[in-house]
Amino acid sequence: MRKSLTKQLLLHLKTKKLQKTIYLLLLTFSFVSIYGQISGNVKNEAGDNLKNVNIYLSDTFRGTTTNQDGDFLLKTPKGDNLELVVKYLGYETQRIEVDTDNLPIVLDIVLKEKVENLDEVMIQPGENPAIAIIENAIKNRKKNLARLQSYKADFYSKGLWEVKDVPEKILGQEVGDMDGVLDSTRSGILYLSETFSKIAYRAPNNFKEKITASKISGDDNGFSFNSARSFNFTFYNNTTEIGADMVSPIANFAFNYYDYKLEDVFYEKGIAINKIKVIPKRVNDNAYSGYIYITDEAGEIYGVDLNVDGKTLNVSFVKEVNIKFNFKYSPSYNFWVNISKNINFSFKILGIKGSGYFVGNYNDYNFEPNFKDNFFNAETTSFTDDANKRDSLFWKNNRPVELTTKEENDYVVKDSIQKVRSSKTYKDSIDQKNNKFKWTDVLTGYSHQNSITKNYWGFKGLGLTGIHFNTVQGFNFSTGFYYQNRDSIQPQSKNWRIDIDASYGRADERLRFNGSFRKKFNNFSRPVLSLSGGVKLEQINRSEPISISVADVAAAVYEENFLKLYEKRYASIYYKQEIFNGLRWQTQLTFQERKALTNRRNKHVFGYDRGGFTSNNPLALDDFGSILFPKHTNFELSGNFRYRFNQTYRTTPNGKFNYFDRENPQVSLSYRTGLGASEDGFNYALFKSNITQEIGLSNKGSFIYSLNAGIFLNGDDINFLDFQHFNGNETIIADGTRYMDQFHLLPYYARSTNEDFAHFHAEQNFEGYIMNKIPLLKALNSELVIGGKTLLTNGRRPYSEISIGLDNLGFGIARFFRVDYVRNFQAGSDDHGVMVGISILQ
Repeated sequence: MRKSLTKQLLLHLKTKKLQKTIYLLLLTFSFVSIYGQISGNVKNEAGDNLKNVNIYLSDTFRGTTTNQDGDFLLKTPKGDNLELVVKYLGYETQRIEVDTDNLPIVLDIVLKEKVENLDEVMIQPGENPAIAIIENAIKNRKKNLARLQSYKADFYSKGLWEVKDVPEKILGQEVGDMDGVLDSTRSGILYLSETFSKIAYRAPNNFKEKITASKISGDDNGFSFNSARSFNFTFYNNTTEIGADMVSPIANFAFNYYDYKLEDVFYEKGIAINKIKVIPKRVNDNAYSGYIYITDEAGEIYGVDLNVDGKTLNVSFVKEVNIKFNFKYSPSYNFWVNISKNINFSFKILGIKGSGYFVGNYNDYNFEPNFKDNFFNAETTSFTDDANKRDSLFWKNNRPVELTTKEENDYVVKDSIQKVRSSKTYKDSIDQKNNKFKWTDVLTGYSHQNSITKNYWGFKGLGLTGIHFNTVQGFNFSTGFYYQNRDSIQPQSKNWRIDIDASYGRADERLRFNGSFRKKFNNFSRPVLSLSGGVKLEQINRSEPISISVADVAAAVYEENFLKLYEKRYASIYYKQEIFNGLRWQTQLTFQERKALTNRRNKHVFGYDRGGFTSNNPLALDDFGSILFPKHTNFELSGNFRYRFNQTYRTTPNGKFNYFDRENPQVSLSYRTGLGASEDGFNYALFKSNITQEIGLSNKGSFIYSLNAGIFLNGDDINFLDFQHFNGNETIIADGTRYMDQFHLLPYYARSTNEDFAHFHAEQNFEGYIMNKIPLLKALNSELVIGGKTLLTNGRRPYSEISIGLDNLGFGIARFFRVDYVRNFQAGSDDHGVMVGISILQ
């Protein structure tokens, strides 16, 4: 009857669109007839809803977990009667017989808290039975880890961030409704996303994920960054990386970090399960608190319920993170298999309180996959073409974790907001509001946008950020104008941009202009072409070891003009692109006219007299009329090849996004050559190489090094301007972004060379390994760092530095300071000093 009716309906369909609709309805009807559903709610005896309860069919990997409201929905095939297992750490496991002929059914389940059974365990006076259990788990750790050498599975994840009681203003600025996120109570969901994927893993680090469905609340074209890769960690490893290298409760060295207490023993599948309380030995150590459940004999993990706070993670705005892993016994594979991972967190930043969670569910494991030789490659995550096109029917029929009412409303509300805000009328109204010009924009800058054409323009303003001082220009003022077009507001989007910048010096009475055009062509190999030209001032040391802001303070307060400048008129073409995964190339050809400059202002700035400024010639600091080089023209060709070993990446239809593990080496080869010079001394070639790597040392922090070497060709008679100048420092401020390339106590031009050279930098950051063991000092929540540097140049003895310092200093979220004591060693003398590093200094 059903087939006959279907045939008649299809014969009368007039459009393909209607055919597709009816086909989907029939497909859904067929699905419902084959599959039934078990739904319901799980509470404890006090009537509280229980979230993240595991519910699965016995002896299978088909299952689900309850949502934040304790609700669940499980699709199951009709057929033989099934046993439903309801499992939650700390509660008695329930097993419920289900008659599949009566599907669908609704269950209201009440879980009872476990009653401790330690009375049944023979414990001798003074004995700690938890010690032997943990020792056995450590003994069997590698064996149990080996069982996870390779597998395939289906994976579902959901992530949510929400905020509560958001203040009206933050730092004096209106917060608004955060693009429709906040309701009347100043609360709302910032982020809600779901994914389905097929995953594959092979130890130690081969991972592949194909995301087949992706959904982001309020962005129907978006691709979620939820992925199984973020959940791919296990407590069978010595450490787990969740912002810091946290020590597993069953790590080889776990007894250095934890005390243990046996709190309960119960049985499942005839196997004794031990509930062990883990207690950190020291505050702020990289150690969890909470519970780990260990099986007898095999020492396998049955479950974890562990906590860590933001201080331990060195993430000050995070209050607490809870990690809950649930396992089930697999008769087929004869071990306990992880079926869900739940990460819950809370945070507070700038008066905003919030919380969130990420949940990951694993189904249909295959621990005996047959991977082809080329199955794993650098692409770890990819999306099917229709991943973000799945309709609501797909999500309703396949989602293993039910949405809460709040989450359902968020999808509805944000989808409505998106439709409104994507309309031309709304975009025009917002542009009109944002494009209003205020008199303060003259100082702070102004931006104008057209959200329809995606064109943007503006200028940088004439405020304090554009006012500086140097001895060549005196007080100088800079501003600029830009015009750009980009595909979206995302920084990775395709775009082109025009910039025009101007600088005026009060002392030299010169107005200088330079401009550029830059175009990015795609988000895969990310080719970028840039054309630029004009007149501007540059530091003699082209790597710019002293920032403009530090130079301003040094000149104004200490009467030190560390900036040594020259003028360059130029026209340049620049291009960069990823040639293949891991290898990126950039090159630049410049025609330039370079002119040496002298000081135009030698008076101190604010009436101080600390000995006076020096000349602008670093080779003749007391000769104010001397010039470093004759005016000349030449071509300069420069470039760089950079290769990152074992770089992996994620691809979406919108682009390629690289992952780089700093434990893999990065190698670069660079070149710079002067050609066709109008004066002698400016034709040469310089080739440099660099290798850098950060090596994780488990619970002992990390070691990072940088090896550098360079050779000159035809460099014997070149001018000092084109020497290799090293990143020295003559202030107490260290650039926190360049520790692997900077010498803290080396004068800026003291070791400049036109001969072969090499320099080596190394640092050991102990993170909390040492500081957390020292009373009083551990309260700083800082990290001990020791380092060493050596510079080798032909004809001179090595210059070396050693340092010891504390990193991660500061208050609240502003922990970007570092303090080092540094001593240098060189022929005939040594020096020492204290350096203050600021990681946000550019």
